Amino acid sequence: MTQAKRVFLVLEDGSVYPGLGFGGDPLGVDELVPGAEDMRSAGEVVFNTAMGGYHEVLTDPSYTGQLVVMTYPHIGNYGSLSDWSEVGPEDDEERRVKAAGFILRSVYRGPVPPGRMTLDTFLRDAGIPGISDVDTRGLTLKLREEGSLRGVIVAAPGARTLPADELERVTEYLRAFPQMLGRNLIGTVGASRMVEINSEGAPHIALLDCGSKANIIRELTSRGCRITVLPHTASGEEIASVGADALLVSNGPGDPAVLDPQIELLRGFVGKLPLFGICLGHQLLSHALGGKTEKMKFGHHGVNHPVRDERTGRVFVTSQNHGFTVSESSLPDGVSVWFRNANDGSIEGIAADGPAVYTAQFHPESAPGPQDSSWIFDSFLSHVKRQSEKGA
Repeated sequence: MTQAKRVFLVLEDGSVYPGLGFGGDPLGVDELVPGAEDMRSAGEVVFNTAMGGYHEVLTDPSYTGQLVVMTYPHIGNYGSLSDWSEVGPEDDEERRVKAAGFILRSVYRGPVPPGRMTLDTFLRDAGIPGISDVDTRGLTLKLREEGSLRGVIVAAPGARTLPADELERVTEYLRAFPQMLGRNLIGTVGASRMVEINSEGAPHIALLDCGSKANIIRELTSRGCRITVLPHTASGEEIASVGADALLVSNGPGDPAVLDPQIELLRGFVGKLPLFGICLGHQLLSHALGGKTEKMKFGHHGVNHPVRDERTGRVFVTSQNHGFTVSESSLPDGVSVWFRNANDGSIEGIAADGPAVYTAQFHPESAPGPQDSSWIFDSFLSHVKRQSEKGA
């Protein structure tokens, strides 16, 4: 086994976390160009509280532009499947790691079961760097206290610490690196063309792919749905032409408030088709109804977030990955809070029964995470079927 190389995680405030590299090669200090938007090594640093599911985390399109800190101390012991990833329907084109880097306390470097590859190999093949032996507890507490920060994993061959001039160069690079607020990232993910799935199924769901997780499609096909996947660039005419019974808006990365074309597109379908949004889709539909979103201090990332159904009072555990939230005071009349986070009271879903718009900020399709909320797909599809029967 080759000896792990010393690398560094540097935050925009100049904080340095030394560690050992694994996976792809990080950027060297001399490769950093202020103003460049390298999707490898650099991004917003967020923490995820899941104990497992690291493969799904790494390949989730919603983590585009982010470095993920796993709070669970030991990651990688079951390896990664060599022929599968938790991403959209474009097969080889979308079988990529989406996160910009992976930050761990301890990475498993031993053997893995047949048919799997090590986490080190998986990230190395993807060209995405990881850093282990980091004080992830201290880093997480810092992010909770100060909020998500921009960071970069860098290599400084032969150095046990970063010299002052090199640290200054790295922080200069990070100060010029774009913040997540105001950042449009959906152009880097999702389908690039229309894809038909299960053409004999029903009801017929159009999926606007802003970076959809594959398990959304699995949940729909397991319920017999026909699915037409459309790229986020699809026009209203293109969506209408597929003749779907409902429109589902997927998850995805970046700031929803800057996605004016998609917001206007969805506004045109309010009251014309039943609409369902997940994560970014929830935020876009909230904007389409007249609401607003705002950046959270450190977001919700993990598989243990309690959510309360405001209609029934039932609380269930959810999988979440988002850094923006819908402002409750911005919601117009006729739009109610359907789900609420039981920890901080933030909105986790809205409902507008008149125009039939329903959303979930969390991930009812899980992957990774609990399946407590998969019933939401059944609820929405039952509504779609009733609407289709009325139309017939």
